[in-house]
Amino acid sequence: MLVDLVIENYAVIERLRVRFHPGLNLLTGETGSGKSIVADALGLLLGSRASPEMVRSGAGRARVSGLFALPAAPAVTALIETAGLETEDGELLIEREIFAGGKSRAFAASRPVTAALLRDLGRHLGDIHGQHEQQRLFERDAQLEILDSFAGAGGLLEEVREAWRGWRACRRELDELEHSERERVRMADLWSFQRREIEEAAPAPGEDEALEAERRRLQNFARIQEAAAGAYQALYESPESALAALRSASRRLEDLARVDPVLAALAESLKPAEFAVQETSIALRDYLSRLESDPGRLEEIEARLAVLEKLKRKYGPGLERVAAYLEEVRGHLDAVESADQRRAGLSRRLAELSAAYEARAGRLSRLRKDAARELSRKVEEELAALAMERTVFRAELTAAPWSEHGNDEVRFLVSPNPGEEPKPLEKVASGGEISRIALALKTCAAVPGRGAGQTVPRTLVFDEVDAGIGGRAAEVVGRRLKQLAAADQVLCVTHLPQIAGFADHHYYVEKKESGGRASAAVIELQGEARTREIGRMLSGEKVTPEALKHAEKLIRMSAR
Repeated sequence: MLVDLVIENYAVIERLRVRFHPGLNLLTGETGSGKSIVADALGLLLGSRASPEMVRSGAGRARVSGLFALPAAPAVTALIETAGLETEDGELLIEREIFAGGKSRAFAASRPVTAALLRDLGRHLGDIHGQHEQQRLFERDAQLEILDSFAGAGGLLEEVREAWRGWRACRRELDELEHSERERVRMADLWSFQRREIEEAAPAPGEDEALEAERRRLQNFARIQEAAAGAYQALYESPESALAALRSASRRLEDLARVDPVLAALAESLKPAEFAVQETSIALRDYLSRLESDPGRLEEIEARLAVLEKLKRKYGPGLERVAAYLEEVRGHLDAVESADQRRAGLSRRLAELSAAYEARAGRLSRLRKDAARELSRKVEEELAALAMERTVFRAELTAAPWSEHGNDEVRFLVSPNPGEEPKPLEKVASGGEISRIALALKTCAAVPGRGAGQTVPRTLVFDEVDAGIGGRAAEVVGRRLKQLAAADQVLCVTHLPQIAGFADHHYYVEKKESGGRASAAVIELQGEARTREIGRMLSGEKVTPEALKHAEKLIRMSAR
């Protein structure tokens, strides 16, 4: 619902601010005063195309902003969250700027957004029906929504949507399985070869590192033997060995300790060193006894390392990754073997889900067909009351691909003139006729019992709804607008006093001249001022006492 509208430098409007209310908001004024411009500016906030021609002469840019109370609908919440917008107390500020150079910008919650997002939000915030607006009423999904609303198909539609989601998920899973299965079948021979190659090689974790160390020892046998033997000689075997020197030093310190006991501690400190040299010498001796050159073993190691290097190049880089790749290949081959069983299970499941969808979509189609006949009849009755007596209206259902909305497509066909075949609404109806057809549709499809306590109302704008009518038909239009305003906020531009009398809130649009330039202003009328405006609409520029009495009568009658 539109709460507040600010327009700056747009067409003949220099600056104005209007606060709108729930119920029926009527805009009246002299021809050319700028009434329709207010509706056009609101259309910008709902995503309509911006034109630099609408920038007020002499201004660099035009700006329109509107504060909307958001409807409590999951789709709106999803749009707001996806766009990363923050609302305050359930209200959203939307702004459009149009530059004289041709560029335009859009903002929501003070953040830059695309016009496409405004159009998506606009579907939920309001509808504008007028001569210069491209109506959402022309869209197939909007027409289907109207038919479903009239049919009371909400519960059944949700069942269809649930069945379609289950069917689509299963269909997608089966398609992915068949696609991946074809790929797996093509790869099966390769995977079998890879599994066999790795399993036959049977690499052990860390095996390559152990073989690398053994190869280094065999390749450097002479150097290792010479160094180890030299170390053994220096530590133990040689007469000048470290062990011999330690033992000599130890004996001397023991002799000195007999003379001076203080030196006994020094003699004891050498014993661990002597023991360590002995242990190392024994270990070197054992190492030398086991050390032998084995050219055959070196060849074996070289051959085994070549096998392991080949595996690592193909499946590595390390043996751990080779082992992990083997498990992946085994998994792929297991999937190939079990694919037939899984595909059969999914096919059975898909058949069950298809049957469930067809059953629910069939019930929905039957409900829609009955509703389409009834809606066509009622809309024609409404149009007859709106001075379109000979108009033929048809809600035509045709088969459509499966979707979450069922397997139907609806087209609204209309023939305003006798003898003409009904054609799609957008091809034959004029601006005023579109507004009245929209009014008839919304009157027929209005949700009974919906009030402000249940949801925030949308904003419905009717411009040119009174084109070519008067008298009794005008009163009918007024009553229909009043009826719609019980559930949704309605903004209507009108020239007819019979319609203006039904207003819950009456606004007068006037064009003033200041400094040699014209500028439009909007004034909310109440009491005597409102009566006088309706009197002006009845009698013209000179408001007579009779016109005022007639205006008072219209207001009283519309309040019944």
